[in-house]
Amino acid sequence: GLFCGLPEVKGLLARILPETGSEVWALSEGSDVDDKEVALRVKAPYGSVGLYETAISGMLSSCTGWATAAQQCVLAAGGTGGIPIVSLGARYVHPNVAANLDYAAVIGGCVSCSTILGARLAGVTPAGNMPHSLTLLMGDTVNAMRAFDRHMPQEVPRIALVDTFGDEAEESLKVAREFQEELRGVRLDTPLERGGVTPELVKELRARLDLAG
Repeated sequence: GLFCGLPEVKGLLARILPETGSEVWALSEGSDVDDKEVALRVKAPYGSVGLYETAISGMLSSCTGWATAAQQCVLAAGGTGGIPIVSLGARYVHPNVAANLDYAAVIGGCVSCSTILGARLAGVTPAGNMPHSLTLLMGDTVNAMRAFDRHMPQEVPRIALVDTFGDEAEESLKVAREFQEELRGVRLDTPLERGGVTPELVKELRARLDLAG
């Protein structure tokens, strides 16, 4: 796996260990860790650290698991020089730990993450996508993209969600005609009830955009 979670553990140990007579050794954050390898060793009076053993194990176990999973995704996408991967895992974990997951994902090689706190912990700029809720509230894909363009900072890529109300290709063509060169891309998130996102859908959409210039 990929060792992760050490900064939080170090912060805890700094608060609980005696000022003298304590020593801590650990693998570096983001380093490879083998099965049964000692990743953290604490030398201190047991009474000062024993109470926190479970919490420390949980911090390291969760973050190491998330970082390892993220690294597998990054490797599948061609490694650090391949397709950039962004962590959007916040809706799959409890909000109390979403930032930790995002931090660990960046340690695992993701270029960014969707939570502001996770990005702050990892030292990156947060990234996300245009949600279905915006399109539903605005009542129209183009209107939603206009609002997005009006209020989001210019450094945020203009990527339109195009599967909320109608045919993905038609909605893509509408926003492409409206925004032209300002449009960075389109996002497909078609639900399974409507067939899901398939290679055939992506190829059709690419062809329709090409035909329209």
